[in-house]
Amino acid sequence: MNLRVTTILAVSGLVALGACAPTDGTGMGSGMSRTQQGALAGAAVGAVLGATRDSDSNNEGRDAARGAILGAAAGAVAGNILDRQAQALQQSLSNPNIQVINRGSYLQVVMPEGILFATGSAAVSGAAQNDLYAVARNLNQYPNSRVEVVGHTDNTGSAALNMDLSQRRAQSVAGILSAAGVSSSRLVATGAGFNQPVASNDTAAGRAQNRRVEILIRPTN
Repeated sequence: MNLRVTTILAVSGLVALGACAPTDGTGMGSGMSRTQQGALAGAAVGAVLGATRDSDSNNEGRDAARGAILGAAAGAVAGNILDRQAQALQQSLSNPNIQVINRGSYLQVVMPEGILFATGSAAVSGAAQNDLYAVARNLNQYPNSRVEVVGHTDNTGSAALNMDLSQRRAQSVAGILSAAGVSSSRLVATGAGFNQPVASNDTAAGRAQNRRVEILIRPTN
């Protein structure tokens, strides 16, 4: 087995081990921070690119190592930014039922329906608006991202009714973020209806979990 294949297999194995790091309830790895995970993933990608893009096939080990170093640095920076943004955002929110989950490549803010809306309504409550303004301040502090606001419902009622309600709710949340200073060019609002449940719709508790708005913060560089 030549050095190029050996390098690729080795770094791929490291990524697999990193992905298996235990997580706590917040979605953050308790055994490995996102900065460390980003560095590991960056090193793997850099090493693979360094090895596979070698032009003379004579210095694959050197090129893989160089790529790993550069990739690790870039990955660590990206992971550290998400770590810091997630921590700052969670600390700024007043409602403990709002979840901020670091997914590694993006942040997921989950806001239950009961926090945001009355039943069947798309008008955001006054208390929830304060937390949305806190989200907006965080987004303006970390401007290099695009923001997807996605409305979700349970399966009570028709598909058309739920799709319309989820879309209007997403637009209401995105509208507040925009009013709070987040550039509209960064914002996309969509409704998913009841097509993306996170729990069973067969129970009241499950349906309550499914009625939510998610704000997905995806870094652009």
